[in-house]
Amino acid sequence: MEVLVAVIAFAGAVLAAITTGVVVGRIREKPSGWLVAWGVTTGATCLSLGLIAVGQLLGYGTVIFRLFQITGSLAAPLWLAVGIAQLIARKPFPRFAAWLFGGALTGLGAVIMLIDPVTQTFTKEYPAADVFWDIWPEWLLRAVHIGVIGMLVIWLVIAVLRGRNGDDYDLDNMNATVALAPGGIAVSAALEFTLPGIVVVAAMAATVGGVWFALARPLAPYEDEDEEGDAGAEQPEDGWSRRGGRGAESRAEPPGSAPPRRSGLGDLVAEYRAGEQGDVDYAARMQPSDGFAARPAGPPAGQDAYGGSRGREYTMPPQAAEGDRPAPQGGPEYTMPPGASEHGRPQGGRPEYTMPATGTMLPGADLAAGMGVGFAGAAAASRGQGGSVRPSPNIYGLLTVFTLMDGAGDAFDKLAEETVEAVLRNEPDTLIFVCHSVKSAPLQRIVYELYRDEVGYTEHQRQPHMERFATERTALVLAANVIELSVNAAKVVPLPTAFR
Repeated sequence: MEVLVAVIAFAGAVLAAITTGVVVGRIREKPSGWLVAWGVTTGATCLSLGLIAVGQLLGYGTVIFRLFQITGSLAAPLWLAVGIAQLIARKPFPRFAAWLFGGALTGLGAVIMLIDPVTQTFTKEYPAADVFWDIWPEWLLRAVHIGVIGMLVIWLVIAVLRGRNGDDYDLDNMNATVALAPGGIAVSAALEFTLPGIVVVAAMAATVGGVWFALARPLAPYEDEDEEGDAGAEQPEDGWSRRGGRGAESRAEPPGSAPPRRSGLGDLVAEYRAGEQGDVDYAARMQPSDGFAARPAGPPAGQDAYGGSRGREYTMPPQAAEGDRPAPQGGPEYTMPPGASEHGRPQGGRPEYTMPATGTMLPGADLAAGMGVGFAGAAAASRGQGGSVRPSPNIYGLLTVFTLMDGAGDAFDKLAEETVEAVLRNEPDTLIFVCHSVKSAPLQRIVYELYRDEVGYTEHQRQPHMERFATERTALVLAANVIELSVNAAKVVPLPTAFR
């Protein structure tokens, strides 16, 4: 039995160490009160389980017993409850009270358990606390365990009620609390009622697994239009936001700006958004503007944006005089220049078109020609040309959903951008190669690909930049799902870009 308990304790210690690393990484990205508290929980559990494994194999002693009791019996369950309080509480008082309660009991308990005498002799058997402790440590731990159980039950009830009647953030906070609270209750009960060592270490390992689940599980998508402007909505005022640690920055936004998003566990994966940049009005980017003259000058004469000889021009149509400018009809219209040779491409080098290339998609004329479809919009109608949305039956497509490792988003995006640029320069038979991020789950990336035919896809896979992409993404990707596609109907135009 001693060996079995040691094996379970060692496995739990390894899991706790990994989870602690994940928590520390999240804290470095964006500090939050619940993350700090859970970091204390996982770190204390890791040390406690490691000490139990050593004691089961080599025998317990006074030092191992004291440290195991301070970390596993006192700090781990106590700070788990403090973290859940930081996650669920909306007002500053209960959150501050949780910090005060956790810090005071941890400091006081550690001092008492370090100086209180231990009278019994230890063996390799798991030591029951009430046998070795005097009255002060025993009753202190009893008060902590009962208090932790009470706190966890209260917050669990609150989280369930909010999750059933609230929004997606409340639902995710409820799921996390449901995953964590039973483990904390089980650990406190096992320690209080001096259950066998195998039960204690299993409950501790399950609690660490609950923390891992709360941090790493995939989240459901959320509506971007969450209503935040209710007059009675209460916002925290203690420098910590409900989830993301935005605190004063969120409160300092000027009047009239978009209200900050709620910060619940639903933002867990979204913490990897770079800097919480906020929503971008993409529709506004598409509106015509008189500010094009103010943008920086283009590439040097005789060269294009890739450093080669000029083969394509990025131009905007000349502006009409103010009196001659027609009234807009439902927004701007971007047209493609006529003239095509083989596959609908203009003669004489690279294609010319009136919108800048995106770096993620071939020009609209090339793309439409490769897919075998025309432009059935107003411009085509005005020229008397019929458009078709039925593409070539030979087109081959793929949709790949990547789930990234924690903290790998920036590295994957940089690698994908370099790969897309190489695809744009070197692969005429690649019609679309786009890398998407997912607003509601920033640990996911979606790559959408269309090729002229399967031969084009085969040639694409043989390119050096694709071999590099496949090799270097291995360390960044946790899982990938690939879906083969065929195209039934399509409309294609160049994508708008941000002018630099």
